[in-house]
Amino acid sequence: MPNPQKIEMVNELTQKIKDSSGIYLTKYTGMNVAQSTNLREQFRKNEVSYFVSKNTLTKLAAKNAGFADKLDDLLTGQIGIAYALNDPTAPARVIRNFEKENKDSSLEVVGLIFEGKLFNADKFKEISNLPSRDELLAKFVSCLNQPMSDLVGTLNGAMSKLVMVFLSLKETKQ
Repeated sequence: MPNPQKIEMVNELTQKIKDSSGIYLTKYTGMNVAQSTNLREQFRKNEVSYFVSKNTLTKLAAKNAGFADKLDDLLTGQIGIAYALNDPTAPARVIRNFEKENKDSSLEVVGLIFEGKLFNADKFKEISNLPSRDELLAKFVSCLNQPMSDLVGTLNGAMSKLVMVFLSLKETKQ
């Protein structure tokens, strides 16, 4: 007989899975308290939720969210899950930076859900090297702005030459 706390937890996890654009399942066996605290702090700074819940409850939530039996193989052992609402690449960058800073830690990505699609751990390396959403938007705006800037420069140069021609004609007429 399920108790109300577990039912509420399954409902919360189901909603998190449905709302998240990026979900990263990590095996955190062997991490010490300081490393775990540092990792959680980095996730919070990047607007990522990191939870450790019972695997059976997570399996039920995944089933309710439409991932029936797809996560069962990944949810074995000590699993912590990072949920990203806005930027699905944020957890990947946090985990990559954490691994660089903590060579002795044993944080391992075992699988991920990116924009609703399930991927194995190999996809993590590709995603962790992607720029952030803000960086991509800045590059896009720059690409849009460049042709306009070139046009303004060209028109400005042509207008300057025309003014110089008029000035030289004025001087020769006097």
